[in-house]
Amino acid sequence: MLSTDPETDLTGRMLIAMPGMEDHRFDRAVVFICAHSEDGAMGLIVNKPAPGIELATLLEQLEIDMVEGLGMEPVFFGGPVETGRGFVLHSSDFQSDVTSLDVTEGLAMTATLDILEEIGAGRGPARRRMCLGYAGWGPGQLEAELQANGWLVCDSSDALVFGPDAAATWEAALASLGVSSLMLSAEGGQA
Repeated sequence: MLSTDPETDLTGRMLIAMPGMEDHRFDRAVVFICAHSEDGAMGLIVNKPAPGIELATLLEQLEIDMVEGLGMEPVFFGGPVETGRGFVLHSSDFQSDVTSLDVTEGLAMTATLDILEEIGAGRGPARRRMCLGYAGWGPGQLEAELQANGWLVCDSSDALVFGPDAAATWEAALASLGVSSLMLSAEGGQA
């Protein structure tokens, strides 16, 4: 259900970038909101793989031991803030010994090294999205962007958050609202 009420807590929901987004880093982005309050918002872009970075390579650079067959799991561009810092959005079957932020009943976010060590050892969460950086908004900033038609809001789902085809996530998020990208315009308006 679409909601742009500034009083609505968007934690656990997803933002879909509208065409004409002025910041190219958010072009066709789908952002999972990890936290939203009167102090601002924090989220992770879940559909933009970071070029040339895979989880195994990242673990190797951090000198974290890995089990065989970890695979070619992509690392994602989570957003333009603190791009050198890692954030793992994951199923709640894993809880960090240090700290995990429970976002929804089935999803958590962990930004401490221990989750990468557990993933490397083959004991990490069943579903995960490793991101470098995050998207952040100051007080009232996200609400203003919603009012200016910069984003649509949809419910999150495992398919949107963890889907194997990141390139199709933007269209799939729109489809979850019953919207086709062909119906969207880069020009916004208000009734």
